Amino acid sequence: MRFIHCADLHLDSPLRGLEVYEGAPAEEMRRATRRAFAKVVDLAIERAADFVLIAGDIFDGDWPDFNTGLYFAAQLRRLADADIRVFLSYGNHDAVSKLTRSVPLPKNVYSFPANRPATELIESLGVAIHGQSFASEAVTADLAAAYPAAHAGLLNIGVLHTALSGREGHQPYAPTTPERLADKGYDYWALGHVHTREIVRTSPWIVFPGNTQGRHARETGAKGCMLVEGEAGVGITSVEFLATDVARWHQLDIDIAALSSADDLHAAVQAEVRALQVSAADRLLALRLTLSGRGPLHHALVANREALRAQLAASIGEASAGMAWLEKVRIKVTAPLDLARLAERDDPIGLLIRSLESLAADPATLKALAESVLADLGQKLPAELRGADSAWALDSAAALADALANARERLLAAIAAEDQR
Repeated sequence: MRFIHCADLHLDSPLRGLEVYEGAPAEEMRRATRRAFAKVVDLAIERAADFVLIAGDIFDGDWPDFNTGLYFAAQLRRLADADIRVFLSYGNHDAVSKLTRSVPLPKNVYSFPANRPATELIESLGVAIHGQSFASEAVTADLAAAYPAAHAGLLNIGVLHTALSGREGHQPYAPTTPERLADKGYDYWALGHVHTREIVRTSPWIVFPGNTQGRHARETGAKGCMLVEGEAGVGITSVEFLATDVARWHQLDIDIAALSSADDLHAAVQAEVRALQVSAADRLLALRLTLSGRGPLHHALVANREALRAQLAASIGEASAGMAWLEKVRIKVTAPLDLARLAERDDPIGLLIRSLESLAADPATLKALAESVLADLGQKLPAELRGADSAWALDSAAALADALANARERLLAAIAAEDQR
């Protein structure tokens, strides 16, 4: 017996914010979630899966029109034509109360109810599948507590959208523990909600497959689904990850300490991009580049940010034959200065260094300063520039710290340049 376990398709996720980046492949990225699910279907057919499990967040919310639902139904019909059944649950993004539109799904599809756990038996395979959908977005109850005990003599699978006892970056919906799940006596728990792939434990198998397609720079690396094999009376015999993403996000880190020229920097970036492209095969690469360390390039990097980004984007495009795109450059380099000595000076420069260090060590004071000086300006900016990933998101401690660090390095670059005259 063989099945596919996937979750968090987020079909037609809007991918907000890409439009603000010049050259961003916004349309390709919007289509990526659909193409990733099509690859899940391809794999199920190619590997002769008996059924497919989808553990919630099929959709990203209510549909703007019916096209999203029609696309999903069309892919499910491909599975029906191959005699592959589908068992799905809805999660926090597509909870029953959030979806105002619907289309008929093929007869090979079973949707778990939202008001109680339910069990579907596939007697020919000796399998019992237990699951429950979300009735509303914010489910705070432990749904797993009400799941039935395992059916003796069968291979038991639980389908659940949950953050377990908590996962960074995810709301603590349907909280439960691995111990609670293990006590049910199931052979495999097909989880969803957490976008990072994780095998929580193997006895029994408790698995987050991650999402099928990364949607932004915090969802890095290969994304896909799990191919699982097992047998009643024997249990799970193999669990294999299969990549389905068509575009892949990466965080690329370059230390400038050993780089003495712009040519050195571009060569280092291009070498990393070529290596990433080998592992990504024919996928589009979306890169967030961080330049860090202390070295002679500090002044050039800090003083010419806009030109630097354009030059690096061109280098990356050349190294990848246009298959890699630079989403953002983060400059976290350190000035080659003796800051301790500068801070001791009894002049404006010493005062400046001490003030910057004080602000960095006191987030509350930094926040108050930002609110008094920058809040009005921030409100005048376009909404897309005031998002959670922007330095203008004044309610974000991380964004404020980044803004201060950027300002600090610009000032230090000017001081370093003056010292060299």
